[in-house]
Amino acid sequence: MKILVTGAAGFIGSAFVRHAIKKSDQVVIIDKLTYAGHMENLEGLIDGTNVVFEQGDIADDNFIASVFKKYELDCVANFAAESHVDNSIHSPREFIETNIIGTFTLLDNSRKYWMNLSEEKKKSFRYLQVSTDEVYGTLGDSGKFHEELPYQPNSPYSASKASADHLVRAWHHTYGLPTITTNCSNNYGPRQYPEKLIPVMITKALQEEKLPVYGNGGNVRDWIHVEDHASGVYLALTRGIPGETYCFGGNSERRNLDVVNAICAQLDKISPRANGKSYSDLISFVQDRAGHDWRYAIDDSKAQAKLGFERQYQSFEDGLAATIDWYLKNTQWCKQVLSKKEAQ
Repeated sequence: MKILVTGAAGFIGSAFVRHAIKKSDQVVIIDKLTYAGHMENLEGLIDGTNVVFEQGDIADDNFIASVFKKYELDCVANFAAESHVDNSIHSPREFIETNIIGTFTLLDNSRKYWMNLSEEKKKSFRYLQVSTDEVYGTLGDSGKFHEELPYQPNSPYSASKASADHLVRAWHHTYGLPTITTNCSNNYGPRQYPEKLIPVMITKALQEEKLPVYGNGGNVRDWIHVEDHASGVYLALTRGIPGETYCFGGNSERRNLDVVNAICAQLDKISPRANGKSYSDLISFVQDRAGHDWRYAIDDSKAQAKLGFERQYQSFEDGLAATIDWYLKNTQWCKQVLSKKEAQ
């Protein structure tokens, strides 16, 4: 296949590109290269033939139209998104522009492109939207999110993603565009920009900085390794039924405080502090953020049954240890990507 992958210089998108390359697919990469998108994530992948790069904004209609005109595409996988909840609270406009207007622009150009394909190509074409479990709202102490639940977004970020998902559904039911939507739980793994919980705690701990934990750290998240998520998205793209939604989780629910303590314990073993104290002494509880959802968890039994989805990382602890090891070995990557945001 020749796949258009948007947001592919980001954390999850670049993992998907690596997965697609292993499947011998050709990839056209689009990325705006904001503070969270980095060419360092694509190092060694772009060869100008099987993997090509186009810098641009998915909300730029002229740019997107030119990409569809330039390449003979078999499918689109939209990973491009503003995704940090804290940023959405302080600066929601960027989330509306990228997550909603950007998705609309991709969808409408996909529709125009698809309509001019041969009947055979029309049947095989796919538009895949990568969404989040946060569109479902929040859970109590029991139950899990699944594909049949109504949307109840609680933050500007999740509301923008929910809006995008509704557009994807409408373009399928109104125009017949073969769309698929995936929803996932919290991702972790190599190359995640240090603004999300796990890389923030690793990088701050190594710099002997305070480790800020919202509230009492009791909020629960289900963690999926980024490589497992990339594998699931690929299965949805190649085996999924148009109009369907598929959820992917890690079956690894953990309290935020427990995740931070696990990071500290691992660092204590492999990179002890010079003063002999535990990294957990750096934990500092801070005011909870507005509208903080209590618990996320995903039931991905549909993806397992319909797509053959299996997790490579059955143990969160093993995946976390491998992630910490990657950050320890790639401190220069962290310095480079963080310096770009400081320069903006």
